[in-house]
Amino acid sequence: MTTDSGVGPGCSGSEGDVASELPPGWVRTTLGEIISPISDRYKPTARDDLPYLGMDNVESHTGRVMNFGSAASIKSSSPIVRPGYLLYGRLRPYLNKVVLADFDGICSGEFIVFPPSEAIDPRFLLHRLLSSDFVRYVMQKNPKGDRPRAYWEQFSNFPVLLPPLSEQHRIVAKLDDQLAYIEAGEAALDAADAKGKNFLQAVLHDALRGKLVPEDLSEGDAQVLVRDSVALDEGPWDVPNGWRWATIGKLFKVAVGSTPSRGNPAYWGGDVPWVSSGEVSFGHISSTRESITVDSITNPEARIHPPGTVMIAMIGEGRTRGQAAILDIPAAHNQNCASIRVSETAILPEFVYYFLMARYEETRREASGGNQPALNKGKIQNLEIPIPPLGTQRNIVARVQELEEDLRGLREAVTDGWARALRLRNALLHAAFTGALVPQDPDDEPASVLLDRIRAERTAVVKQSRRKRVSRTTSPAAPQTSGRPVPSGSQEALPL
Repeated sequence: MTTDSGVGPGCSGSEGDVASELPPGWVRTTLGEIISPISDRYKPTARDDLPYLGMDNVESHTGRVMNFGSAASIKSSSPIVRPGYLLYGRLRPYLNKVVLADFDGICSGEFIVFPPSEAIDPRFLLHRLLSSDFVRYVMQKNPKGDRPRAYWEQFSNFPVLLPPLSEQHRIVAKLDDQLAYIEAGEAALDAADAKGKNFLQAVLHDALRGKLVPEDLSEGDAQVLVRDSVALDEGPWDVPNGWRWATIGKLFKVAVGSTPSRGNPAYWGGDVPWVSSGEVSFGHISSTRESITVDSITNPEARIHPPGTVMIAMIGEGRTRGQAAILDIPAAHNQNCASIRVSETAILPEFVYYFLMARYEETRREASGGNQPALNKGKIQNLEIPIPPLGTQRNIVARVQELEEDLRGLREAVTDGWARALRLRNALLHAAFTGALVPQDPDDEPASVLLDRIRAERTAVVKQSRRKRVSRTTSPAAPQTSGRPVPSGSQEALPL
């Protein structure tokens, strides 16, 4: 869920115009004046049991960590994380992944890491960076594409209204209190949505085992669709005798796409729709955000796929990886998707689509890799799929579509609830960042003094860094640590 504070670029007519009048004690500044990233890194060993935070481990728009990976599986040097560090996900900034760390470990290099400052409430910064006016600002600085990245130099000038530190604490306390009510409502909506999805998964589970509809041999049995030479003797679960097992790769052509050079404008804006992995999202694709020219495609006949092709996302942040879609139009696609040309056979594209929907979570678990887990062409080709008789397929598809229609009302009600929660969140954040959420206290130290202290603190850090560099060049002695605990399992002390 995105958030919009209603302040910042695009809200009052001109970029950087965040408010017409400052609340008492507040000061105009920029993000770069109050925080600065660090680049301390650590290369884990195979015996490390440090927690690893990847982009995929963070929930979009909420600041919540869903789970952790293991540093032992990471082969490259990665940014160090300490409690109080603020992590900003720079890959695909629209995903809005920002975390206030409460652990010792390492994280993906796709995070920009900001250390804490005694002059700034870190949760105030967390809420500020989660606001969608900040997301919009960052995205305006990035070129189009399926993997845009944010760079500190691009958004360090983001305008911020800085309250006194005491007021920051009051704002955060009020936000936490009020957001708890909103999040409780969102959790109830999530639970209702999950029940609908679980019901559909249960239906698909029965459908793929021959338990949803009666067998229909009016158009022949599965031997008509699956030749003896490609049929498997058995599959992962029991199916009716008239069904057959095979692998995706033995039944259909599977292809991985490519991205034309973005350095050549002649390749873009043509007549060929071009699908990115983010557009593969359990549904039908009848239009795309971008298009390319035929001249940009090597072997167009093999790269432009017909309607009825089933797409699967092989890589992607959040929930993208493993999602499927059906092409309603001829289209090419990028290298993060695989296309399954089901329409070139008698098997129904909708049946293959529902099969991929049913095994979505299992498919995601089969992804491999460190910083960004991914599927590949071979894994897609090796997926084992049960094939019912064509008449049975038609009845399964019709029944599932009927149940999906019944669930649509629930989904619309949940979506409306999310929209209402978003409006409440927006109003709350707007008040927080314009000085209307909590009263000002004339006894608070003004933010201008706070800003002076931040500058002094930064100057001291720069001087300390210079002294350390001089020390390293004049003495072979090992650097001393600050006394903070080393994460358990580390074979070498993390640099501190």
